[in-house]
Amino acid sequence: MAKRKIPQKGQLSASRSVPNPLGNTSAPAAVRSPSPDSTDDVDVDNESSIENLFDEEAEEASDEEDEEDQGEDNFFNDDNDEDDEDDDEEDENSFFGIVDGGISDSGNESEVENVADITEIGSDDENIIEEFDGESDSEKEEESAEVIKNDEIDDDSDDEFLSKSESIADAESQTSVSDNDDGRIVHYTKGADGKPRPIYREIDPHYSSDDSDADDYNVIGNIPLSAYDEYPHIGYDINGKRIMRPAAGSALDTLLDSIDVPEGWTGLVDRESGGELKLTKEELELVKKIQLGQNAGEVNPYEDTVEWFTSKTEVMPLSSAPEPKRRFVPSKHEAKRVMKIVRAIREGRIVPNKPKARPEDDFKSYDIWADDLPEQAPHVMHIPAPKQAPPTNEESYNPPEEYLPTDEERKEWEETDPMDRERNFLPQKFSSLRAVKGYENFVRERFERSLDLYLAPRVRRNKLNIDPDSLLPKLPSPQDLRPFPIKCSVTYTGHKGRVRAISVDPSGLWLATGADDGTVRVWEVLSGREIWSVSLDASEPVQSLEWNPVKDCGLLAVAVGERIYICQPPLFDDATEATGQDMLAAGWGYAAQPTATEDENKEPLCKWIRPTSKIANVGVDVAIVCRKTVKQVTWHRRGDYFVGVSPEGANMAVLVHQLSKHSSQSPFRKSKGIIQRAQFHPFKPMLYVESQRYIRIYDLSTQTLSKILQPGARWLSSFDIHPQGDNVITGSYDKRLTWHDMDLSAKPYRTLRYHQRAVRDVRFHQRLPLFCSASDDGHINVFHGTVYDDLLKNPLLVPLKVLKGHAVVQSLGVLKVEWHPKEAWLFSAGADSTAKLWT
Repeated sequence: MAKRKIPQKGQLSASRSVPNPLGNTSAPAAVRSPSPDSTDDVDVDNESSIENLFDEEAEEASDEEDEEDQGEDNFFNDDNDEDDEDDDEEDENSFFGIVDGGISDSGNESEVENVADITEIGSDDENIIEEFDGESDSEKEEESAEVIKNDEIDDDSDDEFLSKSESIADAESQTSVSDNDDGRIVHYTKGADGKPRPIYREIDPHYSSDDSDADDYNVIGNIPLSAYDEYPHIGYDINGKRIMRPAAGSALDTLLDSIDVPEGWTGLVDRESGGELKLTKEELELVKKIQLGQNAGEVNPYEDTVEWFTSKTEVMPLSSAPEPKRRFVPSKHEAKRVMKIVRAIREGRIVPNKPKARPEDDFKSYDIWADDLPEQAPHVMHIPAPKQAPPTNEESYNPPEEYLPTDEERKEWEETDPMDRERNFLPQKFSSLRAVKGYENFVRERFERSLDLYLAPRVRRNKLNIDPDSLLPKLPSPQDLRPFPIKCSVTYTGHKGRVRAISVDPSGLWLATGADDGTVRVWEVLSGREIWSVSLDASEPVQSLEWNPVKDCGLLAVAVGERIYICQPPLFDDATEATGQDMLAAGWGYAAQPTATEDENKEPLCKWIRPTSKIANVGVDVAIVCRKTVKQVTWHRRGDYFVGVSPEGANMAVLVHQLSKHSSQSPFRKSKGIIQRAQFHPFKPMLYVESQRYIRIYDLSTQTLSKILQPGARWLSSFDIHPQGDNVITGSYDKRLTWHDMDLSAKPYRTLRYHQRAVRDVRFHQRLPLFCSASDDGHINVFHGTVYDDLLKNPLLVPLKVLKGHAVVQSLGVLKVEWHPKEAWLFSAGADSTAKLWT
């Protein structure tokens, strides 16, 4: 790189930039030199005025500097004039480049040859230069020598300077341009490999967007500008290029700024741009208000007050109503609140006048260097981490001879797997502690110990030594609860359809069954022989049948379709038949005489008629014609009343029939849900009516609703009442059997889920503590149920046996079950057209 020359008067006039009040670094037009093309026609008055302005302002700024500067010699010594001539020839290109760059900045296009007229140096000019520079000749020589030595360093600044030139001619005049075809190479520099590396000209993209003329934004972040004091730049823009430091004002500029302060001047330096920080008029006004302690916003603090309420005292009240009584009566609510607080104070839950805890009282300081600190009381369930065992003799650096391993022990230890070794080191002997090597497994052992302490829960857990068998209820063995049915003894076959109804007479000798083929058959219980059968209606199935509970009458009620038949099979002796016939005959005589309360125009609920001669000859005596299909028939314990249930009958779904008077009545005016079944209490004047989800208990003596049981099932199928009358079991189509203790609650005491399909029927034994449930899965579950006389003792429920024997036909299994009145025998009717006796 060529040696730089110090710019002199001509150069200063061409390239110097004087700061203006607007903050721009470029010189105004009045200070800049004219273009080279018009050097011959330069206005002499302008030049003289500019020079006089510099001289006068410099003299006014400092008289002492003028005296010293006038006494000094020219910037260049006479001894070096000859050498400088050669240097001038060598640096002519670079010198012209600087001048040309300054001229191009002023906006004039010129030739380089015309610059010589401007750059002539005189003695007066040298004095002016010395006045502005204020440096000695030795300092100038040192600076020029330093520039020559650091030519490689200054290449970058030259390149950066070239990148800012506005024309190709400027770049070619400032640096040595090699001859190339396209002219894109500016100059060559020495690369890292020692070979010349071409430096290409910067490409001007000529962006047409609005932000192409935007100022370079400094992206150095929070780094202070003082970090760039030793560099010619103050940061980097968004493209990674350097942002050059703006020109700093000289003593003359400082003097000018002090004389004429520009608008918005603050004397501060912008941290990002490095230029002067200027404030607008609004910002200066805001700062002034803050310094004076005034309101910074656009708010008038002295607004006139608006009197929303009058300041004059009114003498007369707004209302002349007397004071209410509640103002003189103590408040009960406040008294309750006060008593609540007093009770809390007495119990200690509220502490009055409790001293407030200060923050310094909660702070605890610990002496980490103390040896014997008082141990903190640990938590009751906390176990401290185990301490490491102290080192033994074999872990010493100078153990006794007997602790050192032999060659065989050493070989055996090395051949053993690390997981199976008794210890993870071998005792060694060293002459001094200084010779002991570092333990190579230290980090691993520390890590494993930390892992063990982290994974090991050090909390005491009270282990409950509880026998699992003690958690289960202590139930007696089924062997101790005999007798109960365990096997099938008799199978009754003969029906051609599903056997839906089954009943045993009070003597326990005869079994009556009804099926879908419309026939009713009576079997001998022990032998399984069919004794009597009658076909009531081939098109309608037998829905229900039940023997009269009176032993000496022998009557059987059968529900087929919309009719209820009263039959007396020819199975009994003459006295039994005579008793039954007398009960039926009394009814016919009573029905012939209408009562005074009977309405002649009102249609009767049911009609009591004599059956046809075909079935009358085989034992059917009475037929009751109802309006809807009868699904169930059940007798009262005295044998005079029986209930017929018709789910489709709406308000006449439950009808109570009296045999001795041949009359029927409907006890309910409205029907609450679809009625499934009805049954009389074993010994109380109560009627239990089962709907889809509830069981309502009605008191017949007072004609009121006594209680409602809520089994919690979606659809109830059947229910039965315990002989003692205080417990009820229900079966539902959602596979559940529930036990209700009416003295305990309206909801189930126990819910038993032992069936896989819908539960069709449930039954209590009349004498023994047994009950059972029948389901569509073909199984019959037998349970033991003891009800104690002590009301504080809950019933004992024990599952005993699962009876399997009925086949499942079209998803239907066991449809009906019935207990023997005396023995622990069970009768069942299934969809496989058979009935079975389980003993």
